[in-house]
Amino acid sequence: MNSVIPWIRAARLQTLPLAASCVLIGGALSLASGLDSDAMDRFPWVFGGALLTVVLLQVLSNFANDYGDFQQGTDTRADRQDRALASGAIAPQAMKHALIGVAVLAFVAGLATLFLSFGQRLMEEWRAALLIAMGIASIAAALKYTLGSNPFGYQGLGDLFVLIFFGFVGVMGVGLLTSHAMDWTWAWASLFSGCMSMAVLNLNNLRDHVDDERSGKKTLVVRMGFRRGKVYHLALLTIGWLALALHFSMASSPWHGTFWYALIALVHARHAMEVWRCQEPKGLNPELKRIALSTFVVALFMFMDQMWS
Repeated sequence: MNSVIPWIRAARLQTLPLAASCVLIGGALSLASGLDSDAMDRFPWVFGGALLTVVLLQVLSNFANDYGDFQQGTDTRADRQDRALASGAIAPQAMKHALIGVAVLAFVAGLATLFLSFGQRLMEEWRAALLIAMGIASIAAALKYTLGSNPFGYQGLGDLFVLIFFGFVGVMGVGLLTSHAMDWTWAWASLFSGCMSMAVLNLNNLRDHVDDERSGKKTLVVRMGFRRGKVYHLALLTIGWLALALHFSMASSPWHGTFWYALIALVHARHAMEVWRCQEPKGLNPELKRIALSTFVVALFMFMDQMWS
């Protein structure tokens, strides 16, 4: 139990690129808005702090998910040897302590990032107060997803949580943090980020819907059924890409790399066909990696485009 390997597995490092996507998109939008010299000087530090905070929030969410599913009885030793608590690799009390520690680290990292952004004006800025509220809400949501007597991940509300925090709060919050401004046209890029993150969650729910239903976890897929869950998945991909296209069409500054975005859209179209044809839920595992990594590539392209333009 003292080995670091179970903790690395529980942190689920493969989820971090997708979590980082909203930070990359938010940073790209901020750069595209046109930053003055002072903002550009502090941008690397503020952006790095935001990235660290979001990574810690994602690890917190992963730890909470492992702990919560174990407490709720969703994960058992027989069927979830990949889970830290269910497999016995980490003791529940140790995970509880880790949850507290990571939550504190995320909060401190967020406050430090705010100070890097606003400096001595931190306590006077309404924008800083708004961002602090966003940060506290993000920590609470990460914990409440599967923890407590009525976790919203068990009530079919996980998709809404992902849309809000990995879409609008993540993208527009980072944009506000790095630029001290907000453009409501950013909502379209935020919707893309949220829809792609919802698509990853939906794939998880499609894969696990039988076990989730048996354990009483009422995800949207459990509520609507496997086939309708696949229709919902296609809708998420379509809405996400339409939103990104609208963002590019409405942007005041130029965005480059149309060919590459179109190529990734084709990858997602192929992915959608594979999901639609899939009859065995466990066969969706490769698609999880495909959609998560390709979304990260889109976000990275957007960031590099504006960073180097």
